[in-house]
Order: sequence, then C-alpha cells, then structure tokens
Amino acid sequence: MRFLAPHRPVEPEKIQRMLEAARLASHWGNVQSLRAVVVFRDTAPKEVVDSIVAPIVGYQIRLAPVVIVWYVDTDAVDEQNDRLRELVNAGAMGVGEGKAEALEKQIIPIFTNILPRMKQPGLNELDCGQGIAQATLMAFEQGLGTCLLGTGNGEKLRQNLGLPESCRILVLQTVGYPAESPEAGGQRPRQPFEKLFHMNGFGNPFPRSPEVVEELKRDKLLQAPAPLPYRESELEYLRVALGIKDNGLL
Repeated sequence: MRFLAPHRPVEPEKIQRMLEAARLASHWGNVQSLRAVVVFRDTAPKEVVDSIVAPIVGYQIRLAPVVIVWYVDTDAVDEQNDRLRELVNAGAMGVGEGKAEALEKQIIPIFTNILPRMKQPGLNELDCGQGIAQATLMAFEQGLGTCLLGTGNGEKLRQNLGLPESCRILVLQTVGYPAESPEAGGQRPRQPFEKLFHMNGFGNPFPRSPEVVEELKRDKLLQAPAPLPYRESELEYLRVALGIKDNGLL
C-alpha cells in the first residue's frame, strides 16, 4: 500500500501489536537480533524526520504518519549461549536428562567458534525478515497500509537515531491508514508459479492445482491482476489530493 492518508494519525497500540508480532517470530538460536525505532512524524525531532529518506518514491516517506526503522543489532549474537540455555530450560531444545550437559559440551562450543561469522550479513537478516513479515500481516489485520522501502541514507539515519555501530539498518516501513482503495489497483505482476518453485529437484516445476487457486480467489487471498479499470483515475485523484509531483515517482 503506497498511498497513505497523511492527516490521519496511527494509534500507538496498533504499532505495538505490530512489534509484538515481530517479537514472537522465529529466530535462529532465539537470538532475536531484529530491533526497531518507531518514528511518529508529528512528535519526532526534526533531524530524525529529515534523515528518513528514500532514493525512490520518496513521497511515501513524506506522507506516512509513521515510519518504522527496522535494524539488526549484531551485538545480540554475543548473547547466543544464554539464549540457547533458555531454549533448553523451556523444553524447546533437546531431549532427555542429559540435554543441559550436552548443550554445554557439544552445542555451545560450536556456536562460540562461529560467533564472528554469525554477525555477518546473512542468517540474521533472513530471520529478521520473518519478524518484519509478521508485523506487516498484523498491520493489514488492523486495517493499516504499509510499504517497505530501502534507504541510501543508512549511516546518517543510524547516527541520528543514536544507534550503536553494531547496528545495520535493514529497511524502512511506512505505516498509516490507506488513502487508496483496499485493492490498491489489483495484484502486482508476479513471475509464473512454475518458474519459481520446484519439486524434488531443480527443473521439475511444483504442480499448481487449479482447485487451490480458485480456493484462494474465493478467500480473497488472490486478487484480480493489475491494473483494475479505474486505477489510472484513482492515481490521478491521489496525485492531486496528496500533492505528489507530476512525475509520480520522486
């Protein structure tokens, strides 16, 4: 959802529900390196608001009442041994009476040896993505619109937010109430299902059941393909109403 109503604030409790959903997402070793700073445009310091920019479709940042700055804190990896112990104590890892001893003698030494590698970009970002996805679903469930945007100003943003050097900015998420119709112009173009997914080996397309496709359409989980007939008129209305430049992108 790219077009948000700038005049309508978002209730903090709705943002909290998004963060709660992100917090519960699965993460390797229960490390939970995903963190966030929530920037409310009407209360945040000017230098923070000014540092939140996107190189493309920047009007989304300008209009959004809330921008969530998602980042990974690599220092969280330093606590991995304690997080593993928590999993064992909670009954979520290992079996038998000797599981605590096995953790200390077998698993923890392995994780300790690879600790520097685990701070590098890779698995942390993958699991952080799961948390951001769950937050996005929670936003949709509450009637909010969101869009994920990259930033070319990550280092300045990190400094303005006061984040330590151990943090890497992942993505900006605009949040607000939709200014456009819920269909948002229809389903964006996607690669063919059979090109993306395989069964039992590369080159064997996963069979796509027409019955499942129809079921998803009935449940409104699959939309009619974009553009819907009224989309150009809607975009022109939004451009004028929201004061977006005529080029429509920057």
